[in-house]
Amino acid sequence: MITGLARNGLGEDALDLFSQFKQAGLKPDAKMFLGVFYSCGVVGDINEGMLHFLSMSSDYGIVPSMEHYVGVVDMLGSTGHLDEALEFIENMPSEASVDVWETLMNLCRIHGHLELGDRCAELVNQLDASRLNDQSKAGLIPLKDSDLKKNEKKKLASQSPLEVSSRVNEYRAGDTSHPENDRIYALLRRLKEHMKEAGYVPETRFCLHDIDQESKEEALLAHSERLALANGLLTSPARGQIRIIKNLRVCGDCHAAFKILSKIVGREIIMRDAKRFHHFNEGLCSCRDFW
Repeated sequence: MITGLARNGLGEDALDLFSQFKQAGLKPDAKMFLGVFYSCGVVGDINEGMLHFLSMSSDYGIVPSMEHYVGVVDMLGSTGHLDEALEFIENMPSEASVDVWETLMNLCRIHGHLELGDRCAELVNQLDASRLNDQSKAGLIPLKDSDLKKNEKKKLASQSPLEVSSRVNEYRAGDTSHPENDRIYALLRRLKEHMKEAGYVPETRFCLHDIDQESKEEALLAHSERLALANGLLTSPARGQIRIIKNLRVCGDCHAAFKILSKIVGREIIMRDAKRFHHFNEGLCSCRDFW
């Protein structure tokens, strides 16, 4: 329950539940603390997270495992405290595992700290070179092996299934095969103008193709989650909730776009990506821009 609440952006509720658990005289186990660290990362309270980490051994006699160290690094790094995460690793009582350095590497690249990310990549390569694929070597956030297996036949096409009227519609980035293709793209272009009036600036760095600026903006417009959202707006009841599932991590530009769109169209949009649930409503996201 603690992890489920946190993954839906309800980090404070998750931590309240943990407090109730302890007040009831129950003893948390090692696995529960992993959910607590994740919850602290969701609410951005690293001080509380570190206090819980210290209490593991001092109050409950739990010796932190390498998985707990990964959880703390993820908590620190996901909230942008990358230097603190590095200091935490350097002060570990034992040598950090490849999982620890890989976690910090990915978080550095998410937050644009490329120099530290490259340093972590060198250490990952020394510990287990098989962890680095072509994407991670190029400084990108790598896909997991599970993602590769799931999408082997689909060439890793980004997909977003959307359930509409008891049907599941599936979309891929740049897809033009939908029967309502013209209406979907026309709506996206209209919404783009409204978004720009509301302050939206396309983050074209998330388009990795070697094309001009205008073409990059058009490519961002065709991301699978945006196609799914547009069709959802066209086919679902006014003011109705829209649910989208994405098989990869949502890019920063689409995340910013969905926040603005939720306010423009007056809808709650719930998207599950590879990392967590995102509840977009009234221009805000439940993840508080940490994901």
